[in-house]
This record gives sequence, C-alpha cells and structure tokens, in this order.
Amino acid sequence: MSAARLPVRASRDWRIGTDAGYIAQEQGERGMRKAIYAGLAGLAIGFAATASAQAPETSQECQRACLEAFVDRYLQAMADGNVDPALFAPTARFTENGIELPLGNEGLWATTSAVGNYKFYVPDIETQQVAFLGTVFEQASSSATGPAREPEAVGLSLRLRIVDGKITEIEQIAARPDRPLGGAAPPSSPFPATGAAVEAMGSPHPIFLQAVPEAERMSRADLITVGDAYFEAVERNTGKDYYPFTDDCLRYENGVIVVGPPGTIGMRGQEVQGCKEQLETSLIGAVTSIRDRRFVAVDRERGIVFAFAFFDHRPINWTWQLGELFKIENNQIRRIEAIFIRGPYGVCSGWSTYEQCRSEEPHDVR
Repeated sequence: MSAARLPVRASRDWRIGTDAGYIAQEQGERGMRKAIYAGLAGLAIGFAATASAQAPETSQECQRACLEAFVDRYLQAMADGNVDPALFAPTARFTENGIELPLGNEGLWATTSAVGNYKFYVPDIETQQVAFLGTVFEQASSSATGPAREPEAVGLSLRLRIVDGKITEIEQIAARPDRPLGGAAPPSSPFPATGAAVEAMGSPHPIFLQAVPEAERMSRADLITVGDAYFEAVERNTGKDYYPFTDDCLRYENGVIVVGPPGTIGMRGQEVQGCKEQLETSLIGAVTSIRDRRFVAVDRERGIVFAFAFFDHRPINWTWQLGELFKIENNQIRRIEAIFIRGPYGVCSGWSTYEQCRSEEPHDVR
C-alpha cells in the first residue's frame, strides 16, 4: 500500500472579475478543498510508514552527485563566460528573471565574477533536473558608462535540465542589490541585500541533508501536494485555513529568518512569530493569487521539493517572483527557504503558456 495521498485541488479557470456569483463559488470551492486537506492529513501520516512498497525510482544515468556537479560546472562557466559545447547543448535555452536571453553574454553571464559559497542543491533524479539556491558575485557599474563597482553577492534561484550529458534548459532568478544610478546611496531598507544575507548563511541547515528512512519516504505526488498546500494557505489566507507545519517550522526569505519556533530571534533582534501563528494572525488577505506554480525538482530521499511561483498583490500591483523549497516530514513542512525578487505585476516565468501562467494549479514539471 502506498502512502495516502492528499487531494489535488479541483480544477477551475481563474478569472479576474467582480461577479458575486463567481466569487461565492470560488470561495466555496476553496473552503471545501481546505477542509479536505485538513481532514486527510492525519490519515496520510498514518500510512506514511508503508511508503516503501511503492515502485522504486527509475534508474537514471545522472545521480545525485552528478546532477550537483552540473550546477557547479554551470556556475563556473558563467563566471568564466565560457559556453563550452561539451557542457551545453547547441539549442540550450536560457531565461533570467522571466526573460529569455542569449546564452553567454547577457544577464549574469555578462557580469558574474566568481561563484559564491552558499550552495543548496535539490537534484531530481527521476526527471534529470536539478534546482539550486545559492550565490554568485557580480561586478557591475553604477551607470551605463560609469566605473565598475566592487564585486557584490547576488542571490540565485536556478533550475537546470540535463539531456544526454548536456545542459538543455537554464532558468534563473537573480536577486541583485539595489544600485542607484550615478553611484548615489541606495534607499534605506530594513532588509539586507539578498545576496549578502544568503551568503552569510554559510551552508544549508543540517536538517536539509538528513535522508528520510526509506520506509517513510513520501511519493513524488504527495510531496508536491504538501508543498502546494503552503501556497494554498498563503493565497487569499483567511486565518482559519489548513496550515501543514511542524512545531519547529522555520522559514528563511532572501537569507533572513521570517518565522520560526518559539525563541527564534529575527533580524531586528526580536522574537519572530511561528509559521502557523503568522498565517493565523498577521498575513491575512495579503496575497491575492499564487500562480504559475511549477514544481521543478523533487528529492524524495531527503523529502525536499522546489518550486517556482508568483505571488500577486493585486491592490498594489505588485508581484513577487520566487524560487522556494520545502523540507517535508510526515506530510508537514519543517523548513522553507526562498529567494525572490519583485517583478512587473503579472509577470510570467518564460516557461509556461499564458494559460499556465494565469493558473493557480500546481504543475509537476517533468
């Protein structure tokens, strides 16, 4: 018997409008879906111990170390500005921050000077993709013709696809520091620059590196469903929804602790709220839509899923474009890390159709 599967959301088209009947129907479906999530969560946990009976993962040419090595080779190639035909397929496609660019001389490929130290790999052996959160150093200028600045850390969310021993797809989000033109001081902000904050983390928490006992490993579909339950919880949150977090859940955003277990101190020197507490009390109704939810890497051995998604805040025409990963144990989320940037409102990934971009349904990218 396989682990009990949490339900997939009912399919529906997302429409922007004010039709009262449609909104009522949408809210009703959403409430029912969340009730089902909550009701079956405990049942799923009870069956987790029998998960090992499911079919084993298909043997692939490139295993964990091999996929991680492709990330290292890619980052070094970007720092060197070397599109090596031994590493890249001739038709390799490249996007940065949702925009397709020529590979080799645009985006971070034009400005990366060195590879950073923070490296978090999420290899997907089944699909031969690998996702990554980390840093590179970029040497940029303060104006179009001005002098180069000292190298600065840039936060990086990355996905690579490997086919026949070569990289065929490159998708990355580059979270650069603010650089006002002309060398002026950047605007004041309570948050540190993303790259510097992620680099200061040093290395992923040991919890992420722990292998889940084989008998307790969840299926690919169930891991994605739990990860998507987080997006469901945040999107149009009411404070009374289903929140699948462990008691010691902790979330990093752009290198900063945002929520954590009791006693966790945040960047301002004050104790932060818990993962569940924040959604129950202070993050209500803030995110109007979470769309283009593309789950691009699943590491069943360690219970980690990685997704790209877009958080819309319609009243202020604001969209967060992010790469986010979840460490899942017994159908609950224990750790979350994300690197994200602000994009144009309604921006798409560059890898989805228009309909997929507007959809709030999860997509297992294979």
